[in-house]
Amino acid sequence: MKLEHMGMVGYGEVGKIFTAGMKSSVLSVSAWDLKFDDPSARDAELAHAARAGVQACASMQALCEKADFVISAVTASNTLMVAQQAAKHIRPGAHFLDLNSASPGTKQQAAQVVAAAGAHYVEAGVMTSVPPYGIRVPMLLGGARAQALAEKLIGFGMNAKPIATEIGVASAIKMCRSVMIKGLEALVIESYTTARKYGVEQHMIPTLAETFPSIDWEKQGAYFFSRVAQHGKRRAEEMREAANTVREAGFAPWMAAAIAEKHDWVARQSAAGVFDGLPKDASWQQFADRLIALQTVPATLK
Repeated sequence: MKLEHMGMVGYGEVGKIFTAGMKSSVLSVSAWDLKFDDPSARDAELAHAARAGVQACASMQALCEKADFVISAVTASNTLMVAQQAAKHIRPGAHFLDLNSASPGTKQQAAQVVAAAGAHYVEAGVMTSVPPYGIRVPMLLGGARAQALAEKLIGFGMNAKPIATEIGVASAIKMCRSVMIKGLEALVIESYTTARKYGVEQHMIPTLAETFPSIDWEKQGAYFFSRVAQHGKRRAEEMREAANTVREAGFAPWMAAAIAEKHDWVARQSAAGVFDGLPKDASWQQFADRLIALQTVPATLK
């Protein structure tokens, strides 16, 4: 298996990390992102790519013509659309690695269109936040070429584990985990902010430590608030895919749907500037105080 020319679809946080981490392992690294055509973001993104030694492509077609190994790292809602667009131009025999957080059904549809174009689709369930790990973030791979691709990626310094030959298993593991992890984020934000509003956080949080002593609830709370404030929109999209996963299993996704709404609400507050000016190492109390200052009531939760 030759993976010499990597093409990254999506030049966001994950795309930047993976292109930087792969530069020394392949002959060329290119990227394409809608932001390359956005006047408000184009100059900064193209400048970043140039500094990083990444070839910025003008279109999906241009990227696929260069690449024998395409990685998709976009928002969950764009998972299938990107696969469909790539399938129009991807090289026969190329490998398409889908890092996106999507339901098993969505991944299966994506696999079908890529396979119909004569390329090899492999799904990845990225099992934790990428930034702390870089390209060594734990990933579960699924698909007919999962084993062979995992061996190659491990040689590139990645932490890839083949889990199934069929599409959907890796994404099911990822999505079920997301219900728990993203749900915990939403619960902490709601619980902590409410406790602070009542002035009882100093009494409530120690009880969490008694029940789960291995967790630093102050530190974890700050991390959850900051990540949702920064990436709430992306997390909400992921949780809607998690809700689809629950639905595909035949259950009503009450919890997953509610988690998506909570993340989306925090994302809207962030976009409105509610958290502007907070330091990078802000405490959870600082985030909570900004939310409390909104004097939010249920009628505003739209």
